[in-house]
Amino acid sequence: MSDQIDCVFCRIVSGTEPAHIVYEDADSIAFFPLAPAVAGHTLVVPRIHARTLLDIDASSAGALMVAAIHVARMLDRALHPEGMTMFQTNEHAGWQSVFHVHIHLVPRWEGDNLVLPWRIEQPDGRDLEPLRLRIISTGDA
Repeated sequence: MSDQIDCVFCRIVSGTEPAHIVYEDADSIAFFPLAPAVAGHTLVVPRIHARTLLDIDASSAGALMVAAIHVARMLDRALHPEGMTMFQTNEHAGWQSVFHVHIHLVPRWEGDNLVLPWRIEQPDGRDLEPLRLRIISTGDA
C-alpha cells in the first residue's frame, strides 16, 4: 500500500494530485506529463497500481492499450501530427522514472528534434538464432 501512497500517478488517479487530464474511463486515465517532449505528449496509466509492464495483469494491460488507442486517435484528430511514437519503459535502466506502468503517446512532426535512442545496426543473422532459442525456451513462464 505504501507504494501507492508514494506514487504520484496513484495520487492523480485518486484526484489528490492535480493533472491536466485529457481522458478517463473505468480502467485508465490519460494526462499531460510535467515535462512533455512536444505539445500533446500524453501519458496513459491504469487506475490500478502496477510497478512495470511485468507486474500488470493481462486484463488491465489490455484495457490500458484500448485507452492508449483511443487517446492516440484523439491526439491525431486534434493535432494532425505527421506521426505518433508510443513507448513504455521499465525500471531505471529502461528510463522509467515514475514506477507505475504507463504508456507515452508522443505526437511527431518532421524536424521536431526528437531522435532515436539507439543506433540502427544490422545484427549478424548467426547471432540471432541462439538468442531466439533462449527466449522461446522460457515458454509461458
